[in-house]
Amino acid sequence: MSAISHRQLQVFVQLAQSGSFAEAAERLHLSQPALSIALGKFEQHIGGRLFSRTKRSVSLTPEGQAFLPVARRLLHDWEEAFSDLHNLFAMQRGKLTIAAMPSFANSLLPGVLSAFHRRWPQINLTVQDVVMERVIESVQKGRAELGVSFESERAEGMEFTPLFDDEFLMIMPRAHSLCAKDRLGWEVLAEHHYIAMNRGSALRSWCDRALANVGVQSSPVAEASQLSTVGELVSAGLGVAVVPALCKREMTRRGLECRPMEKGSGVRRVGVFRRSRASISIPAQACMELLSAYDWQAQLTTSS
Repeated sequence: MSAISHRQLQVFVQLAQSGSFAEAAERLHLSQPALSIALGKFEQHIGGRLFSRTKRSVSLTPEGQAFLPVARRLLHDWEEAFSDLHNLFAMQRGKLTIAAMPSFANSLLPGVLSAFHRRWPQINLTVQDVVMERVIESVQKGRAELGVSFESERAEGMEFTPLFDDEFLMIMPRAHSLCAKDRLGWEVLAEHHYIAMNRGSALRSWCDRALANVGVQSSPVAEASQLSTVGELVSAGLGVAVVPALCKREMTRRGLECRPMEKGSGVRRVGVFRRSRASISIPAQACMELLSAYDWQAQLTTSS
């Protein structure tokens, strides 16, 4: 069967409602011959008559009566579908899922999403605050459209847009002897108990590499999979730890002292991951533009 057009459905429903070729043609802005041709083709497509015609009236056949509610529903669904599509492009509805490492999700991301929501309040936002490796995995598997994390060497099939540079901090309890120093080097970890992220994490690899570069062999007294847990272990007095500067506000709230590492101790780029060969939604495009235009230096200064 040939495809039935939206116009043919309109002709059928309007004629059924008006019972007059003249009135239906006027409402549809068609000539009566054009309306008759459209109806004839429609009936030819479906293989039977939908209307009984006389010189004075037109009425539905039993088949036409049965089809009328279906045709009305199809027209309603058609209009609703295109209205929904228009709203998606106009940012009047939709959703956006962002994966972000916790150090970014609980410090800088809320301000970005607040600005996004003020401009596009109809877009539903979901944040997946997961460790760096899970951020990349979430975007790769399509569970999130965008992911904010540190640049990674293991991000196959991903496009990375840098936002800003982040450095390392050493965190310690307030009464710790290292609080007297303004900056610290990796070598001090040879003399103090050290708390680290679990093996296999990117942060652990970076720290192990930095320690090896200065010839320090230091075995952690404790390991954790979340930076928040690392902070709690430091608060409990188990030792000191090295964390990204993004964590400074969180660690300060825990009552910890934060000291920057010496210059050259490591800088990591923070940015946005997206799948390189996949289109992203209009909301995701808008969020990318917002992230790229953000004054990160001012935000980092404020959060410090």
